[in-house]
Parts: sequence; C-alpha cells; structure tokens
Amino acid sequence: MLTIDYDLLGIKDSERVLDIGCGHGRHSWEAHKRNGCRIYALDMEEESLIKTRHVLRLMDEEAKSNGNWIVIRGDALNLPFKDASFDKIICSEVLEHLPNDQQAMREIVRVLKDNGTLAVSVPTYLTEAVYWRISKDYYSNPGGHIRKYKTQQLIDLFSQNNFQIFAIRHKHALHSIYWLLRCLFGIKNEKASIPTLYHRFLVWDLRVKSKPIRLLDDLLNQFFPKSVVIYAHKGNGE
Repeated sequence: MLTIDYDLLGIKDSERVLDIGCGHGRHSWEAHKRNGCRIYALDMEEESLIKTRHVLRLMDEEAKSNGNWIVIRGDALNLPFKDASFDKIICSEVLEHLPNDQQAMREIVRVLKDNGTLAVSVPTYLTEAVYWRISKDYYSNPGGHIRKYKTQQLIDLFSQNNFQIFAIRHKHALHSIYWLLRCLFGIKNEKASIPTLYHRFLVWDLRVKSKPIRLLDDLLNQFFPKSVVIYAHKGNGE
C-alpha cells in the first residue's frame, strides 16, 4: 500500500532519495522500480530492514541491475548523513511514533538539499481520535502512536522549518474501516473473523487495483481518510 504519490514527489534519475522509517520498504521498492535514483532505506528495526533488503535484491535479480540502493539502521532523531545529502525525502507514518517530532524535522532540514522535496504522511486526527477512544491497545503497545496531529499542526511544523507546502492529499479511507474493525473486535484478537475477511478484501484490492474500488476510496477520502500527506519544498535559506 503506497501512501506517497511519486508524481507529486517528482523523483528524477540520479537523485538521492531517503526513506525515513522505511518499515518493510514499500516506498523504497516503488522508488527503486520507477526511477533511476539512489535509494537509502532507513529504519531502527532490523527485522524490517532484512525484509527491505531481501525484496530489493530480488528486484535487482529480476531486472539484472546492480542495486542502486542502501539499507541502513539509523535513528530519525540523529540521521547518520552529512548536511544536504538528499534531493528527496520520504517520511511516511513515522512522526506519530517519535518522542521529539521537532528534532526529527530539524534533522530532515539538515540532510535535505535546498529546494529539495519532502513528503510526510501521518494518520488523520479524526481516525486516531476514534481509535484511541475505542481501544487502549491501539496506542499503548510498544512502538505505538504517541501523538495525534491535526492538519494545521502539521502545516505549522512545516512552516516553522522553512518548508513551502505545495500539495496536501488524503489517503486510504478503506483502511480506516479496517482499523475501526480491529479496535472494535480487539487489536490483539488477530483471529476475529470480520476484520480478517475485510483484510482479505484489502489485499485483493491491492492486487487487482479495481477501478470501482479506487473510485470508492477516493470518494470516502473526503470524509474519513486514514492518512494526510503533505508535500513541500525546502527553502534555500535566503
């Protein structure tokens, strides 16, 4: 499931792209597949990095390419890179986990080139508020969400760090329903039949990319999207 729109992000050949908190690597995979850029996939969890590395290697084998990517263990609050290292940065569903989002943004500013592009996504305030109200397990697990963002709060965070926002999008309304079902039937109850059946539907949709379902998701994104995505250019300091 991709949250970032690569047409808006505008990755070009030979650019250096950082995927902060890459998880299992879905955005890194897509960038590697679509563009002749160099991908840096960063995460704190070794298990996630192992999967990301494995899939990127398989993609290289299929394409008979040399692997223009690197997978690295690192902290979003202390990025292991020099200043102005990257043309594009992806930070999808990460800030809500971090104890200091301001420090994370300062690090992003530091390693992103002037006029570079940043895409950040976080869960919407509405869906988070509902889930937190229904289920303590949703947010109390280790590594869970520690804050909720209203869109204006996120906009302010960008503005405070010299970013010029050029697009805001809302995504994944159908996944909002899945997490609502998980909260209602118990986050820890992974065998609950209704959430399980709905998850199978989501997996089917990801595989077949049904146009009617895409249109339905786009419609529902106007009411209860799961994520808000902000795209912005870094100012040049002038």
